[in-house]
Amino acid sequence: MESAVASCEHPDPLERGDAVLGFHGDSQGREKDGQPKSPSSRHLAYGILDVPPWYLCIFLGIQHFLTALGGLVAIPLILAKDLCLQHDPLTQSYLISTIFFVSGICTLLQVFLGVRLPIVQGGTFAFLTPSLAMLSLPAWKCPEWTLNASQVNTSSPEFTEEWQKRIRELQGAVMVASCVQMLVGFSGLIGFLMRFIGPLTIAPTIALVTLPLFDSAGNDAGVHWGIAAMTAFLIVLFSQYLKNIAVPVPTYGREKKCHTSKVYLFQVFPVLLALCISWLLCFVLTVTNAFPSAPTAYGYLARTDTKGNVLSQAPWFRFPYPGQWGLPTISLAGVFGIIAGVISSMVESVGDYYACARLVGAPPPPKHAINRGIGIEGLGCLLAGAWGTGNGTTSYSENVGALGITRVGSRMVIVTAGCVLLLMGVFGKMGAAFATIPSPVIGGMYLVMFGIITAVGISNLQYVDMNSSRNIFVFGFSIYCGLAIPSWVNKNPDRLQTGILQLDQVIQVLLTTGMFVGGFLGFLLDNTIPGSLEERGLMTWNQVEASEETTKALEVYGLPCGIDSKFCPSSCTWRLPFWPRLDHGGKGDVKVNQLTLLSQDASGKHPKGATETRM
Repeated sequence: MESAVASCEHPDPLERGDAVLGFHGDSQGREKDGQPKSPSSRHLAYGILDVPPWYLCIFLGIQHFLTALGGLVAIPLILAKDLCLQHDPLTQSYLISTIFFVSGICTLLQVFLGVRLPIVQGGTFAFLTPSLAMLSLPAWKCPEWTLNASQVNTSSPEFTEEWQKRIRELQGAVMVASCVQMLVGFSGLIGFLMRFIGPLTIAPTIALVTLPLFDSAGNDAGVHWGIAAMTAFLIVLFSQYLKNIAVPVPTYGREKKCHTSKVYLFQVFPVLLALCISWLLCFVLTVTNAFPSAPTAYGYLARTDTKGNVLSQAPWFRFPYPGQWGLPTISLAGVFGIIAGVISSMVESVGDYYACARLVGAPPPPKHAINRGIGIEGLGCLLAGAWGTGNGTTSYSENVGALGITRVGSRMVIVTAGCVLLLMGVFGKMGAAFATIPSPVIGGMYLVMFGIITAVGISNLQYVDMNSSRNIFVFGFSIYCGLAIPSWVNKNPDRLQTGILQLDQVIQVLLTTGMFVGGFLGFLLDNTIPGSLEERGLMTWNQVEASEETTKALEVYGLPCGIDSKFCPSSCTWRLPFWPRLDHGGKGDVKVNQLTLLSQDASGKHPKGATETRM
């Protein structure tokens, strides 16, 4: 995708004759079957339907795990204080392992049965604000004795009940709110709304996923700007400047046995290589005491031994299971707050679906795929509540950014990433070891990732007539309010008190979520201010959805193993909002829905004598 990541033509992903492993696409932009590729697919190492070699899948899966690691680890650590666990690192490691395990399950469900795009599922920050708001209520404030490390006995039944009753309350709220998300997804309501959602809604929504996170990325990077800058520099160096350099590596094959092959390592593993190099440097500087040892000194958090307790106390093996903290409880305040987080999460996920499809060269997701994706995310939140992560699940924007850098959009890589997450959830020591990556290394990675996601969002404006003052106003006003309003609400939470606690929490969550504010304003203004379909970009947008990629869309977004065509060919199932739209042709045949394509001129009108093609 030209607008997200600057790219040029590459050699073929696997050129057996010259023993070159890398990235290829012919100069004509044609696939093997002669069908034209999308603009982004010409620059992909592996497309969404491609299966890289198993060893590449493993390394790329680990890279996606590392990309999601910062957010996955941050959520339990942020919740720890309000759960009265700030002096219990062992339980914190249990929460980290649990969120790894559930994220792996949800990722596999999303890839196989959900939207079917290569998107990693993980904990969501949209649930943190209502969760912390609920735990700050007088009834759930931690007792004073839990704040004093000398008075805390982490093995005592009294302390165990103190933190478990709080996480059980979160579990119940998440599980009830997840039912709302499943209803919205599987009923087709979100798909119905998509007919009113165009580029002017999607662009500010995706851009505001990461724009408000500049403060968080800056804080992590600011722990040690030297390490953060080096991490960002290495990612840029590998992914942009050295991407066309093939590195000879020893390989083994059935025909040639042991031999060397040229692999475009820098293009496939820029994030993994940069993280490992920066992490190793931090370890060396820690061992040599180059970093300060005083906790209050600048650069202390760049040390690799600051999270040593997690590694030393975590067990080697631990299998998370549903109800491990007890039977969930439910309160109205918690449910309403988490529902507000669900709304924000759904808006973000729809934006992520479009961004991911664009980066991996897939057609825009059809309504049935979006319905399934949101429904499966709701199911993921239900599982997260049952297992007790203290959070829900959503699509990870950071990993969408990783797709743009590596240009590897294979679904099989994300399946591998889901398996890695499952293993990390079971092998406690490994998960704890990865959790010791210093904050500035994560911050440097976020500087690059978040920038790419923002650019992906803005790139959707290519479908819109940006010479129109109407469109300039809609986008500019939406994205600016998406930054200004949440900032003001965060600084003045007392100004929005209605006297109804549940309503206050809902308002607080919605108005502090930039992607919701910007996306809602974009949606409202784009559908109320007069403008032609061509001016709004909906004509081009719909042409992209109903283009020559229709056959590929059915291949990408259809259910696996022929479930939608071979095993459940009944016309009753096709009426379900989340079922792929196929046209039954009789005698057991399954055909593509008829789609009429007419030749069009540059203005989008059908000229006289245009040929009509039916698919």
